[in-house]
Amino acid sequence: MLKRLYNWVLGWADTKYGVPALAIVSFAESSFFLVPPDPLLMALSLGKPKRSFWYALVCSAMSVLGGVFGYLIGLALWDLVSGYFLTYVFSPQAFDYVGAQYEQNAFLAVLGAAITPIPYKVFTVSAGVFHINFFYFILASAIGRSARFFLEAGLIYFFGERIRIFIDKYFNLLLTLFFILVLVGFFIVKFLLKH
Repeated sequence: MLKRLYNWVLGWADTKYGVPALAIVSFAESSFFLVPPDPLLMALSLGKPKRSFWYALVCSAMSVLGGVFGYLIGLALWDLVSGYFLTYVFSPQAFDYVGAQYEQNAFLAVLGAAITPIPYKVFTVSAGVFHINFFYFILASAIGRSARFFLEAGLIYFFGERIRIFIDKYFNLLLTLFFILVLVGFFIVKFLLKH
């Protein structure tokens, strides 16, 4: 079923509704949808490389808005929808793990989920449940989602079809390395501000 859903999402790239589909998938994936927008973003960018950064902007903005929707679900509707989410969207173990991450550093937890292949929706909904600072949530989401989608769009813009195979093969590794670089930069800035 997931493969069919993935192919259905990817199929929108060949239609005039590709950008609206990208916006909807980006929004929905941040709170309840299973398929990430990355494949559609890459397909659209490969079709029109000069519009890659526009697609990344649409993807980033709608993903952050979807994250806000997820936050509101967790904040206001959790008692009504927790059964659905804990059965079909993410596991209770994942939910508890995220709660523990928030106790350590909520900003970095959201940033990590926004950049890496970790399911971002678990973090958006649970951010509302655990009452994470909304400003920090938005800031981490905007930085992370933009970094992820603009990196993908930039690689396609500059390298085209050649990079697609590389991204497909090493997608998780690339995003994890990118997140590590962001963390290192974050800690360097934090260290410099203390001295």
